[in-house]
Amino acid sequence: METAHTGRSSTPYFIGPDLAGRTHASSVQLAGGRVAFWTYEPVLQTAETRTILVIHGFRGDHHGLLRVADQLPEMRIIMPDLPGFGSSEAFGPGGHTVPGYGAFITEFMASLGLGPDTVLLGHSFGSIIAAHFVAAHPGAVNPLILINPIAAPALEGPKGVMTRLAVLYYRLAARLPRPLGLALLRSPLIVRVMSEAMAKTGDRDLRRFIHGQHHAYFSAFASRDSLLESFTASVSSHVAEVAGSLTLPVLLIAGEKDEIATLPDQHRLVELLPNGELEVIADVGHLIHYETPEPAARYIRSFLKDHAA
Repeated sequence: METAHTGRSSTPYFIGPDLAGRTHASSVQLAGGRVAFWTYEPVLQTAETRTILVIHGFRGDHHGLLRVADQLPEMRIIMPDLPGFGSSEAFGPGGHTVPGYGAFITEFMASLGLGPDTVLLGHSFGSIIAAHFVAAHPGAVNPLILINPIAAPALEGPKGVMTRLAVLYYRLAARLPRPLGLALLRSPLIVRVMSEAMAKTGDRDLRRFIHGQHHAYFSAFASRDSLLESFTASVSSHVAEVAGSLTLPVLLIAGEKDEIATLPDQHRLVELLPNGELEVIADVGHLIHYETPEPAARYIRSFLKDHAA
């Protein structure tokens, strides 16, 4: 495993200056390929310090959860770029499935020596990966935290039409000649429309920061095929289908205005969990990690105090 300390002065002002000093960039060679990951060490280790393994969402990478990490200075946070995204290599053909990403978590945790007192946190598509991993590997982590969890089938209900259009978009991009397909996937206009649709904040500077993050990192994927496989996985599974198997404590953090993981679905999901809690953040949608990291961190901190290692 290779490790390097990073401390870039260009860190956006929406992220505190102390985070760079806590950051160590690393990579590890796994069976599926080389994986890049970042560790954010606690400013001061205390009895409440926990190790949190973070699984990011579709088309994201570790940058998306930086504002949450910044708000948890007492925690050790490990954030890999999922295979096929960011700086991590892709799996082989057909490997970008929910079980495939679950196998990645198993191997990644083993390579870093992460034990069953590890906290697992998933955002959006990462919530599906994390929940299915826990259902298949009871006792591997404890507890489980899901931010903007995908609580219901993406192809059903009012959002089903938009999901089907997205399926056509990714399939078309995968079948077009490579330059045209990549241009479609990385279109600044499409990325901006997506970003505008998800952002709910009225703060112009914060919206500008969010759009900049999406333009910088939303198109950092390994290939069109791996992206299509990951997208297919993201719309073919959801958390509710394994909720009954999640017997450990589970915290759901939902956005009141989330149009992707809607609030009614979150209320239904928490009722299916044997040991679940739901916290709702007002006036935010699917970008809790960008727009409201402070209340999200407070809920995480309180939850971990109630469920100590």
